[in-house]
Amino acid sequence: MAKLQLSLAFSPNPRSKPILDGIVEPEGIDLLCSRVPPGELFHRQLTHQEFDVSEMSISSLLMITAQGNRDWVALPIFTTRHFFGTQAIARNAAGIDTGDQLKGKRVGVNEYQQTAALWSRGFFHHEYGVAAQDVEWWMERTPEYSHAGAVRFQAPPGVTLKFIPENKSMGQMMMDGELDAIQHYFWGGGGINRSTIDLAKQPEMHYVFGDPQAEATRYYNKTGIFPFNHTVIVRRSIYEANPWIGRNILEAFQKAKELHYTERREATQPWLDTGVMAPEGRKSMDTDIFPYGLAANRMVIEKAMEYSTEQGLTPRVMTPEEVYAPNLLDT
Repeated sequence: MAKLQLSLAFSPNPRSKPILDGIVEPEGIDLLCSRVPPGELFHRQLTHQEFDVSEMSISSLLMITAQGNRDWVALPIFTTRHFFGTQAIARNAAGIDTGDQLKGKRVGVNEYQQTAALWSRGFFHHEYGVAAQDVEWWMERTPEYSHAGAVRFQAPPGVTLKFIPENKSMGQMMMDGELDAIQHYFWGGGGINRSTIDLAKQPEMHYVFGDPQAEATRYYNKTGIFPFNHTVIVRRSIYEANPWIGRNILEAFQKAKELHYTERREATQPWLDTGVMAPEGRKSMDTDIFPYGLAANRMVIEKAMEYSTEQGLTPRVMTPEEVYAPNLLDT
C-alpha cells in the first residue's frame, strides 16, 4: 500500500531534527520536509495554508480557532520551550531594576500576539503586577508580514500598541533611547525580525533580573510551568479523512526526541566516567522536560488559554478538547 504523502515544515531543533533529516519516519506517511523560520512559517500557514503539517504558534492557533477557523487540528507535540520574560532587557538609564518597574515604560515586542509575548505578559502580570495596559507597546513586525496581520488582530481595549517604523528596528530603538525595555527579544535579522544587535552585550543595557537563570528556576519551582510556544498542526481535511495519522506523527516525534536524548547521554558519558559530572547531574538529565501528549501538558495548555483570554486575544477561555485531535485526547 502506498504511503500517504504529506508536506511538513519546521524550524530545526534537536528534538525535531531527526524528523527533518528523515532518520525517523512516521509509519505509513512519506513526509516532504522543509526548514522554515518560525515567524515566516506561521505567517505563511495563517495566510496561505502552504503545508499539510507544521509547527504553529499556540497563541495564533487559539485566536483563529476562537474566530471559527476550522482549517487545522493540533497534535500534542511541543518541541520548543523557554522561560519567556526572565531574560528581559532594559536600558541602564530607564530606571528598571525590578520586574514591577516596567509600569509606565515603553516596551518593545517582536509580535504582540506571538506566544512568547503571551507568556511574557502573563509572567510579568502574575509575578510582578504589570498588566498589558500598564506599558506602551512598540511592535517590530509590520501588519503586512505578521501573525497579527494574518488574523486581523486589533489591540485589546486599554492597550497602547504602536508600530516601529520600517526603517528602524527594536534593537536600534533601544540603543537610541526610544524604548526602555524588551520583555523577550528575538534578534539576528532575516525573515520578519529586523533587529541585528545583541543587546545583552551592550554596556548601555542590563538584564532586568540580574540572574535570569535563577529567576527561571524560581518561577518553575513556584508554578511548575515550563512554557511551550509551538505545537504541531495538521490540515483538518486530511486528518478527518485519515485520523490514524495523528497518532503516527505523535509517535514519530516521540521517537525523534528519544533519539536526541540517547545521543545526549552518550555525549555526556565521558564527563560522567571521569567524575567531572556528578551522578546526580546525569540523573537529572534523564528527566523528560519536553513531554508530549495531552495529560503531561494539560496544565500548561490551559494556562496559555487562560492568559489568552485575560489579555484580550480570545473572547473566552477555550479548552484543549476544542483544539487537539479527538483521538489523541487520551495521550
